[in-house]
Amino acid sequence: MPYISRSDRKQYQEVLSALAELVPKDRTVRPGHMNYIVSLLIEKVYGSRMRYADHNEVIGVLNCIALEFYRRKTVPYEDEKIQEEGDLTDL
Repeated sequence: MPYISRSDRKQYQEVLSALAELVPKDRTVRPGHMNYIVSLLIEKVYGSRMRYADHNEVIGVLNCIALEFYRRKTVPYEDEKIQEEGDLTDL
């Protein structure tokens, strides 16, 4: 997960908790809301006149978020399900 100091994390916790409460629980609309929130945050942080280096940075950040989420959250979930349900090789 993102490795910033504990003291830097504190400034985001309250606003992120409030924002998370606003995101719909309905799986059919939640992805659109999440995409909107992340896209708007990028726009607000980088502005509307992004240069190539900014685009490159954003794409790198988004890719690293996806990879880190997969490594830290999805892989353990998949490993747990393999233990519970069996692996593909068990077919």
